[in-house]
Amino acid sequence: MTDKHISSQFDSDLHRIASKVLEMGGLVESQLVHAMEALNRFDLELADKVIAEERQLNEMEIDIDAECGNIIARRQPTASDLRLLMASSKAVTNLERAGDEARKIAKRTRRIADDEAGKLINTAEIRLSGQMAAAILHRALDAFARLDIAGAAQIVREDEAIDEQYRAFMRKLAAFMAENPRTISSALDYLFIASAIERIGDHATNLAELVIYVARGTDVRHLSREQFEREALRD
Repeated sequence: MTDKHISSQFDSDLHRIASKVLEMGGLVESQLVHAMEALNRFDLELADKVIAEERQLNEMEIDIDAECGNIIARRQPTASDLRLLMASSKAVTNLERAGDEARKIAKRTRRIADDEAGKLINTAEIRLSGQMAAAILHRALDAFARLDIAGAAQIVREDEAIDEQYRAFMRKLAAFMAENPRTISSALDYLFIASAIERIGDHATNLAELVIYVARGTDVRHLSREQFEREALRD
C-alpha cells in the first residue's frame, strides 16, 4: 500500500494502520454475509451474533482513528502519506456504518421470523442485492489495500446495479402489500433491509472514492459516474 520511507518505523506505522483497516473490513464482510445467511434461514442465533459484533466494530473504529491522529501528530506526513492516513480514518468510518447496516438487517430478521405472513414475500431481489453488496465490499477493500484505481472505478458501476435491484424490489413490494395487507408489517421490515443493503453498497463506493483520493490527490465524492471513471482512468 505504501512506498518505503527513510524511517523504517514510519513504514511500520503505516503498514499497521493498513492491516487494522483490512481487519476491520474483514469483520464487516463477515457481518454482512452472516446477516444475509440469517435472513435466508431465519437463523436467530446467527442474527444475534451479528448484532453482538457491533461493539467490537465501534472499538476498532475508535482505535484506528486515534492511531491515525497520533501518527499525523508525530510524523507530520505530507502528500500521499497524509492522504493515506486521512483516507484510512474515513474508511473506518464507512466500515463502521456498513456494519451498522448489517446489524439492522439482523435486527429486522428477528422481527420477520416471528411473522408467518412475512415469509410469503418473494425476496429474490434482496438476496441478489445482498450477494452483490458483499462482493463489491470485498473488492473495495482489495482496491483500497492495493490502491487499485481501475478496480475502484468498476465498483461504482456495480453499485448502480444494487440500486436497480432496490428500486425493483420497492415496486414489487408496493404491489404485494396492496394485495396482501396482512404482510404489511414484515414488508416494511424487508424494505428496511433492502435499504440497508443499498447503503452498504454506497459505503463500498465511498471506499472506492478514497482510493482515487489517495492515488490521485483528487476528491471525487460528488462527481457523476462518468466523471469519476474519467478521473480514475486518466493517464
